[in-house]
Amino acid sequence: MRYGEKTAVDHLDLTVERQTITAVLGPNGAGKTTTLETCEGYRRPQQGTVRVLGLDPVAQRRALLPRIGVMLQGSGAWSGVHAMEMLEHIARLHAHPLDTGMLADRLGLHECGRTPYRRLSGGQQQRLGLAMAVVGRPEVVFVDEPTAGMDPLARRTTWELLEELRADGVTVVLTTHYMDEAERLADRIHIIDHGRMIASGTPVELTRGGTSTIRLVVTRPFPDGAPASLQAALGEHVEVTPISEISLLITGPADHTTLATVSRWCEEQGVLPESLSLGQRNLEDAFLELTGRELKPQ
Repeated sequence: MRYGEKTAVDHLDLTVERQTITAVLGPNGAGKTTTLETCEGYRRPQQGTVRVLGLDPVAQRRALLPRIGVMLQGSGAWSGVHAMEMLEHIARLHAHPLDTGMLADRLGLHECGRTPYRRLSGGQQQRLGLAMAVVGRPEVVFVDEPTAGMDPLARRTTWELLEELRADGVTVVLTTHYMDEAERLADRIHIIDHGRMIASGTPVELTRGGTSTIRLVVTRPFPDGAPASLQAALGEHVEVTPISEISLLITGPADHTTLATVSRWCEEQGVLPESLSLGQRNLEDAFLELTGRELKPQ
């Protein structure tokens, strides 16, 4: 997909397995929104093939629409419509919708059910948008920033609903700027940048390896030359940084041999460790290493 001179999606090969939660992550301008809009049938690809549930989202749109749900950042509700009126209207467009009262209870919409859409808070608009996306019992639901603007309780409730959808056999495709959300929910994560796939895997696969940190705290000040001595013992692939006279930070690839080397060095130096803590690499660390950019809301 190109916009003038800019290639937004560049030979992207992406597969989403059924009955999973799949997160599509990328910096602003990476091409993820264009990718999802193409899958939803809002854009026709200029090259390549797109299939959702085996159907062409553009040529077979009439057959596909009843089987998918789409949550946009701007939910598409009219500015003056009441929240529950909008949800009930969307429900009537489907053959076998979910019970709107149950859905409203689950997402806390009754408290704002008589409020015009334009007066809803950002979090309330997001909850209404999610309800509109799932009320038709879709086989696949696309959710764009599902918890943006939500308070912690609403955020957790939304996570639980998405997990329940997966348990019921629904496929969920989401974009999010919250790394903890992707790490908590996703069975598989696709990271794209400049329109290309740069990494794909489970959260465990993507966070395995790379840079870790070990913080060593001892009971009395280190002997002179301790950082250089430990650096020599560990080798050039790690970096030893003094934090205080009783604490060192070790940065680099960390495994059981690294920890064993640190313990052996302490014994040789005659220092007693008070604590030895390993900092695990998380998804945000992996994202920064892969893209060189933070994941920020637009």
